Amino acid sequence: MKYVTTVNNKQFEIEILADGSITVDGQKREVDFHALGPSMYSILAENVSHELTIEQRDDEIEVLMRGRLYSTRVLDERALLMAQRSGGLGGDSGEVNIKSPMPGLIVAVKVEAGQAVKAGDTVVILESMKMQNELKASRDGVVGSVNVQAGQTVEQHKVLVSIS
Repeated sequence: MKYVTTVNNKQFEIEILADGSITVDGQKREVDFHALGPSMYSILAENVSHELTIEQRDDEIEVLMRGRLYSTRVLDERALLMAQRSGGLGGDSGEVNIKSPMPGLIVAVKVEAGQAVKAGDTVVILESMKMQNELKASRDGVVGSVNVQAGQTVEQHKVLVSIS
């Protein structure tokens, strides 16, 4: 089965082969994936171990790995074809909300309302489980609202910043 996966606006073609191995953009990869809990996973890729937190949010999947948050969208071949026929994937329009992937403490807010941002710019630094996580803009836009300030504690799923 083939999938098109978009990670922070960069697309990858992933194919799961009959023997359970995978290819990424045509290159075979050695990957081992195990669930550690409801949203915690361990992945061994190319002999390097990573722990991930994976959460479904609306039509996106958010992956927290090594203190970095990645917004992803995964479509199988049929869903991709339908999205293309209905006018594209719609990832570059409308408002994007940057939400807290877990409860924590806001260490720094790097943007203010009205500020232009580029995809990948850090907007908020969140500390959780003694680790600082840089939450980044998933696309270019203008900050519409900032709903937190440094020193504030937040719950999981709280909208921190909106970008339009």
